[in-house]
Order: sequence, then C-alpha cells, then structure tokens
Amino acid sequence: MSTHTLKFYYSPGSCALASHIALEEAGALFEPVRVALATGEQNTPEYRKINPKGRVPALAVDDWIVTENPAIMRFIAHAYPDAKLWPQDLRAEARCAEWLAFMSCTVHPAYAHIRRAERYATGDSAIENVKEKGRETCREIWTMIDQKLAKDPWAAGEHFSVADGYLQAFWNWGRGQVLGYDMEKEFPNWTAHARRVTARPAVRRAFAREELPLPA
Repeated sequence: MSTHTLKFYYSPGSCALASHIALEEAGALFEPVRVALATGEQNTPEYRKINPKGRVPALAVDDWIVTENPAIMRFIAHAYPDAKLWPQDLRAEARCAEWLAFMSCTVHPAYAHIRRAERYATGDSAIENVKEKGRETCREIWTMIDQKLAKDPWAAGEHFSVADGYLQAFWNWGRGQVLGYDMEKEFPNWTAHARRVTARPAVRRAFAREELPLPA
C-alpha cells in the first residue's frame, strides 16, 4: 500500500471522473477537493498555482503535482500495484495505453469542438461550423468505440483497467445535454460496458461523491 499523501482536484461530471475512479479502485487514501468550473475557480490565482493550465484533474502527491488523466492514472496504477489497474500482459498493456492516448488525444478534443468551440474559431458562423463538424466527428468516434467494445468484457481484454474508468467518463458525456445520445439504443455495447463498470463498488463511491446518476 502506498504511503503518499494525496489531494485530488476534480469537478463533478468532468473527465476527472476517470482518475477519481482509479483512486477509489486503488483503495487510496486521498483528500477530494472540488473545483467549481462553472464559477471559474479554475482560473483563480490559487488554483493556477496548482495547475497553471486551469484544468482538472490535478493530483497533489506529497510535495509535487501531476496533471492530465493518462499520467495520473498511470501513477495511481503503479503506486498501488495490488489493485492491478495496469495490465501486466504485454498485449493488454499496449491496448490499455492505446485507449488512454485515444481518449485524451482524439475523443476529448472532438467533444471540445462542440462544448468549447470558441477555442477553435472566432465569429458566430465559424464557431457554428466547428460545432457542426464536432457533432459529426463525435458520432463517428462513439460508433467506433461501441464496435471496439463488442468483443471483450473490458477495454484491455479480460481484466478491468484504468482505461475502463476513462471510458465511463465519456459514456456519461454521451448521454449529457451536449451530445444527447440515447446510449442504450444507439451504443449498446458501450452501455453494457458502462453497466459493468458502475456495478463495481469503487466506481459507485466516485459516482456518489460527484452526485452522478448511474446507468439505468
């Protein structure tokens, strides 16, 4: 069991849910700290000292801080090896790393083109064009993920890993107001996966802290 002193900065319903799940799955003792994104708390001088990027999640580990979900989750997996959150099999390990890279570099930016289109364009017509293209891209990506989850019970194969918690965060976004998908009807494989993930007690603890509804 790790003896690190941990403080976890998150915002309910954000992508930080992925790292939140990993911490709970690891059985880590940590202090959860909510960051109110809606009121701009992420842009305050106090939080910028923690994460100059003004984003969540951030994990304070003793006297240093790590940001970005893939880095945080990999740290947690290696700091708490008994939880077996990072695959040991070479092929499964590569698959897990592939999922983390895909979700961080492709899935999240595609969603941001709808949710935060002003980051990518100026002017009303250009912003609307970015949003429309983002909607097309997200549907393609969500369909791809659903197909990839048709074979194995978990993202990296036969065993739960940090990749599964990351997928849960984006499944939640799929059913949210921005995308508004009927996840059960349109993406049944991913929904079956989400139900397996949220059946886990550790995941339910993270959901309860963030006050998120479980899949039906």
